[in-house]
Amino acid sequence: MRVLVGIDESDESLYALQWTVNNLFNGLINSAAGGERNLLTLVHVHQPSKHYGVGPSAFPAGPGVAAYPSTALVDSVRKSQEQISARILSRALEMCDKKMKAETLILEGNPKDKLCEISEEMKVDLLIVGNRGLGRIQRAFLGSVSDYCAHYAKCPVLIVKPPKEMAGQ
Repeated sequence: MRVLVGIDESDESLYALQWTVNNLFNGLINSAAGGERNLLTLVHVHQPSKHYGVGPSAFPAGPGVAAYPSTALVDSVRKSQEQISARILSRALEMCDKKMKAETLILEGNPKDKLCEISEEMKVDLLIVGNRGLGRIQRAFLGSVSDYCAHYAKCPVLIVKPPKEMAGQ
């Protein structure tokens, strides 16, 4: 079985991963697999670098002034994003049982779109995402990755809700 878990810096996504490790890989999946190794893929999607101002890579530098960042600055921002993503996935990988086969993947783009796309490309059996517990109004304005994936992913989606004591934070 191939399972993909969406990971970000939130406690809710790490809770979803912990739930997956405890309930699927240490329980149901491993006992039913008959010795076959299952694959857990941890995916972090970071937003692409924003471009501000009038030009494709300009950003505001003061009243009526637009500056164009150097290639070094753009590369520095991209490297910083990759380091943050690697740190998040490293923390998540530590939560995985040493007996399970786990891999990590860093993507750039809109998380809800990329999770649906990569789950289809990789032909995963199950996509697992956490849930922040947004209310209807917040969900309408901010959007919900879990809600989007539940409607548009081409594979089964498991949304792991945090425990009540964690939900209000």
